[in-house]
Amino acid sequence: MAEITLELIKKLREDTGVGMMDVKRALTENNGDYDAAVDWLRAKGLSKAAKKADRIAAEGLVAVAVRDEGAGQIGAAVEFNAETDFVSRNELFQNAARKIAQVGLDNDGVEAIRVGKTADGETVNDFVTNLIATVGENMMVRRSARFVVSSGVVASYIHNAVAPNLGRIGVLVALESTADKAALIEVGRKIGMHIAATRPIALSVDEIDPAVVAKEREVYTQQAIESGKPPQVAEKMVEGRLRKFYEEVVLPKQNFVMNPDQTIEQFIEEQAKALGAPIKLAGFVNLALGEGVEKKQEDFAAEVASMTKKPEDETTS
Repeated sequence: MAEITLELIKKLREDTGVGMMDVKRALTENNGDYDAAVDWLRAKGLSKAAKKADRIAAEGLVAVAVRDEGAGQIGAAVEFNAETDFVSRNELFQNAARKIAQVGLDNDGVEAIRVGKTADGETVNDFVTNLIATVGENMMVRRSARFVVSSGVVASYIHNAVAPNLGRIGVLVALESTADKAALIEVGRKIGMHIAATRPIALSVDEIDPAVVAKEREVYTQQAIESGKPPQVAEKMVEGRLRKFYEEVVLPKQNFVMNPDQTIEQFIEEQAKALGAPIKLAGFVNLALGEGVEKKQEDFAAEVASMTKKPEDETTS
């Protein structure tokens, strides 16, 4: 029997994309023979996962999970991607998304989730790899968010939910308060609905990416110059438009969609008075499925043409 070294295990895992436990088993079953182990994995249908790893996975689901933790709560949101919307409607995939969101409650960040263990004791990496082999599509845990509130709630909201805690847009809202939890969850849910509709980018002006602010300032400055206003007037125009921009993208400054006559900040103050305890908006996240992923555009006409192309056409082209 050939020696099963760490290097051999690592190589087989990288080459096949199969989980660690399956890699070890393949090598053990085949007495350390690398090629035989590869064939064994292929026969089991496991190494298919590696061949699908370069496919674009922009569909799938956003899953949320919340757990009580003393006087507070822990909340997690996970974007779990697949290649097609058809798979996301499969109960197997939906249960997988829920299971991964649960792992997110105790593991902060995508990398931590991938090596974290499910309730069944296997790592998320291995769990997803086996699911890929079963379903036949590339899948990945793409993004995640986690909030911990020692006193208060982490409210969740799923827009157009396809199943409990699952949908294409998932929102978490962290509220710090000693007020009644059930009442706080309802406040947070309403803010979550607002967030899904308006898509704010920050909790305060200071949290906005400086590059985003610089880009906006550049655009407004160019607009002011082209308007032909004097420099002093143009500068005031730029600052005024920046203030308007902040009102549009900073959550507390936004007009509340359920009552445009008040801001989110004012809504929270109103609810704090009604519940008899201060409420602090500690954080939020809005995960929209496939956001930022460049989806492959299929040209079916070209594909059909290439399939029906005659060999002599290729030689003369």
